[in-house]
Amino acid sequence: MKKLKLLQSDPYLMPFKDAIEGRYRYAADTEQRLTTGGKLSDFATGYLYFGLHRTTNGWVFREWAPNATAMYLTGDFNGWQKQEAYRVQPIGNGNFECYLPSEALHHGQLYKLLVEWQGGSGERIPSYATRVVQDEQTKIFSAQVWNPAEPYQFKKKRFKPTTSPLFIYECHIGMAGEEEKVSSYEEFRQHVLPRVEKLGYNCIQIMAIQEHPYYGSFGYHVSNFFAASSRFGTPEELKHLIDDAHQRGIAVIMDLVHSHAVKNEQEGLGNFDGTPYQYFHDGARREHPAWDSYCFNYGKPEVIHFLLSNCKFWLEEYKFDGFRFDGVTSMIYRSHGLGESFSSYADYYNLNEDGDAICYLTLANKLIHEVNKHAITIAEEMSGMPGMAYPVKDGGIGFDYRLAMGIPDFWIKMIKEVKDEDWKAGHILYEMTNRRADEKTISYAESHDQALVGDKTIIFRLIDAEMYWHMQHGSNTYMVDRGIALHKMIRLIVASTMNGGYLNFMGNEFGHPEWIDFPREGNGWSYKYARRQWSLVDNTDFYYHELNLFDEAMVHLLRSIEGFNNLPVVNLWDKEGDQVVAFSRGKYVFAFNWNGQRSFADYGFLAPAGSYRVVLNTDATEFAGFGIADDNVRHFTQADPLYEKDGKGWLKLYLPARSAVVLEKED
Repeated sequence: MKKLKLLQSDPYLMPFKDAIEGRYRYAADTEQRLTTGGKLSDFATGYLYFGLHRTTNGWVFREWAPNATAMYLTGDFNGWQKQEAYRVQPIGNGNFECYLPSEALHHGQLYKLLVEWQGGSGERIPSYATRVVQDEQTKIFSAQVWNPAEPYQFKKKRFKPTTSPLFIYECHIGMAGEEEKVSSYEEFRQHVLPRVEKLGYNCIQIMAIQEHPYYGSFGYHVSNFFAASSRFGTPEELKHLIDDAHQRGIAVIMDLVHSHAVKNEQEGLGNFDGTPYQYFHDGARREHPAWDSYCFNYGKPEVIHFLLSNCKFWLEEYKFDGFRFDGVTSMIYRSHGLGESFSSYADYYNLNEDGDAICYLTLANKLIHEVNKHAITIAEEMSGMPGMAYPVKDGGIGFDYRLAMGIPDFWIKMIKEVKDEDWKAGHILYEMTNRRADEKTISYAESHDQALVGDKTIIFRLIDAEMYWHMQHGSNTYMVDRGIALHKMIRLIVASTMNGGYLNFMGNEFGHPEWIDFPREGNGWSYKYARRQWSLVDNTDFYYHELNLFDEAMVHLLRSIEGFNNLPVVNLWDKEGDQVVAFSRGKYVFAFNWNGQRSFADYGFLAPAGSYRVVLNTDATEFAGFGIADDNVRHFTQADPLYEKDGKGWLKLYLPARSAVVLEKED
């Protein structure tokens, strides 16, 4: 076979040549076997065949349940009774089919399946159900006939995401409002989308879209993979949200959960046809040891068909622009990555890998980009497996990006365990840029993970309880001043060193003061902490307002730099004793003084010779800084005979304590 570019790009992978080439061949052979030489896009059409569909003269329903002996549709149309008129007949290969006249079902009616098997039976929600609702009184979930008289028509027919660079606003619809309730798709569209657009983010990543029975699972225990969560509104309202985002130039990707499934039987896929292994592994591999959920068997063609069809469904039906794949590390290792150190390349090729899962992800990426060549795929993967964000044709798994999951862990460790005076500026820059040169990453200081109860956001770690009393202008303390300064600096160095994109979780841009705790028995089923307090950022008397202004200025500046992702990060200066580090990207210079005790006047470091103007300063008064430096001053490098031949000179700046400045070299 041809020599894969992945192997050519990294000579340290050569000892594992057989494993890498074997994966490539296995994915290619599996694709050939599934498609018989056709397109993956033509194969991944299960949602067009299975489930409930309106036809020209009635309805057709199909389901796959190989262990079932009989099947019936029940619902409010027949008193939830088992009736022969609604029997779903076996048609071979484990498939069942039922044709019904037009008058048999109507939009909005509720229905389920009664599945019978040898020795038992149970009510089930169809596996391809596209609308699932919960009864407010009984809390029981049912599928719902969804055939509106006026289905939503997208106004924006074609949309191409802006990805250079990609700025992702991670969000959760239900907690996006300020009221103590579950917010809606429509409320998000009207009230949050305009904020995202103003901030300058060009992509939203929506969590918890796939239906899940427990709201507090954050959407990660999925029951119905083809159903958009009804607790936030209707399918038409979600489509309107996506269409509106596209008209604002904002891409929409969803947090896709194919790494596991909820164990529920009446709501989900568990024991669907009376067997534990229809969709999932049997035996010891069935249950995830840490997540209390079931693990898909990616080696079964029917499971691959189901999941690939799910990818295409969200792209085609809702016009999502791609996916952030959740739990990739858990998928690709038999150990789920638990207790693994991943300290050498050998750890990626030691027979601990799930080759079927790797094959599925490879095919999923190929399919997604076949359906939409502009689609965005992101891997939530913490082990650092080589080739994760590398083209399939060159031996990779095919993601466009991988999450830089080590960066938030680094900041937690720094803030918790290292005194400010011991922060090493050069080490910070190294950690921000420690990545594979041939794979693009999404950098982030914190995501939703750091905002949940049991963890702390960066702002909370820096300021803690003083946030409750001293975030109003005039009542600030040393801890507040320190926290605000570092909050801006941390975000700037994370964003300015990215090589693919930058991610922020909803509200963290302005230092949202509360953790996230969804309604549960332990908090009296309260929504107090499952919301976002936008009134804080809108109130100009609070420092949250200035933090928001800084985030907006930072995002707009970095987006304005043409080809920013492709500009190399060049280390210009690193002086450990001063805690000062400076680097350049193209004609821009980024200088950070992490020192909390010392400000430096006329601090010099070597930079490309020329004149510079300040374009962003974390210490500016409009960003809740002290405004010590005059940002209107033009800065000219001073010549030095030793470095003139290299086109460099000494750039001398006033660097206040705990501040960072961005300068643009003038033509």
